[in-house]
Amino acid sequence: MKTWKILNKSSQILAAACTLASLVFYFFPFAALTAGGKEITLTAAQMTFKGTIEQAGNAKMAVSADVWFCFWLVVLGVVFTVFTFIRGKFSRWAAPAVMLGTGIYMLVIGCSSPAKFVDVRPLDTVLGADAWSTVHYEYAVWVIMAAMFGAFVFGTAHLLINDHITVAAAKSGKGSIPKRFVRFMKDYKSELKKVVWPSWQSVVKNTVIVLIMCLIVGVVIWVLDFGLSNLLDVLFK
Repeated sequence: MKTWKILNKSSQILAAACTLASLVFYFFPFAALTAGGKEITLTAAQMTFKGTIEQAGNAKMAVSADVWFCFWLVVLGVVFTVFTFIRGKFSRWAAPAVMLGTGIYMLVIGCSSPAKFVDVRPLDTVLGADAWSTVHYEYAVWVIMAAMFGAFVFGTAHLLINDHITVAAAKSGKGSIPKRFVRFMKDYKSELKKVVWPSWQSVVKNTVIVLIMCLIVGVVIWVLDFGLSNLLDVLFK
């Protein structure tokens, strides 16, 4: 049991470290563009908070909605991770779930064209629309992504190990999360076997009945609407 407790605490600390790393690397080179023969480096924080770019005459960077959204998801992940150290079963589930979703989002950003997520319009007004030639991602994109997935892996490990320790200490026979999941799937499968599925003829018959009833109701509504409209025209002419 002592080994399990060490693994539990280690995975919790590693999950927190990865979550914080994904936030810290928002302030490292995220993307770069070539303009006027020189390279302008942008951090994710600049793309999130309209940061000033000295190489472009102190122009303010436009906000990237996707990078902004990922930033606040990471902040939410940090909050949930902190609560895993304090108290809260919900936080142990929420922290890895948030980091997994954010990691997938960042993976989509990293695998897509940088031009879709790096808004260079503020630079166009300073440097000219044709001044910049290429945009590419820097290392921070991949570090942030790896940290997010690392936070998910270690957070999930912490969740499962902590659950194993709790179940073993309680000795209630409740079963760990994997065992409860397997039991749920078996129960689900047995319940599906009890379902009586209608025959093809029954499906066709019921579908025809529904369509006919819809048609009848539509005709009745149309007749009432037509009749009342004409009646109102006669009364209020």
